[in-house]
Amino acid sequence: MSWISAVILGLMTILILAEITLWNLFEKTTLIADEYSAYGLAAIIFLGAGYCLKERGHIRITLVLGFLPEKISRVITFIATAITTAFMGYLWLYLLKMVQATIRYGSTSGTLTNTPLWIPQTVMLIGAACLLLQLVATTIKTYDGIRSGEEVI
Repeated sequence: MSWISAVILGLMTILILAEITLWNLFEKTTLIADEYSAYGLAAIIFLGAGYCLKERGHIRITLVLGFLPEKISRVITFIATAITTAFMGYLWLYLLKMVQATIRYGSTSGTLTNTPLWIPQTVMLIGAACLLLQLVATTIKTYDGIRSGEEVI
């Protein structure tokens, strides 16, 4: 999913540059640059989050963990990861309900484009599912690290 985020970022860059060029040369606008850039930003964040977790790119506060015995530190890390996984599962469920409601009611963006909102929302849902799966895997690895004594995250 990270390469899809990179493609979306490239497309957003082209769209914004086109908007700037059109405005500066012809005082015309695409009328979609801000809306579609916002959708792109949401897509990049959601689609890249799972990969970022896999690559250990998320911020971790380790100041307190560094002062604790290693076993306790691993247990706290496991608990924090498990809580995060449960929260992400809850968020994913409500994102799914949001997409279902958007499809049911035929909601659109309310802008000139009338973009069906289920399209950007589905991209968010897919990205959230990838993050949730990575969190489940990380939680399992963290638990295995407690049992084996190896540091996982």
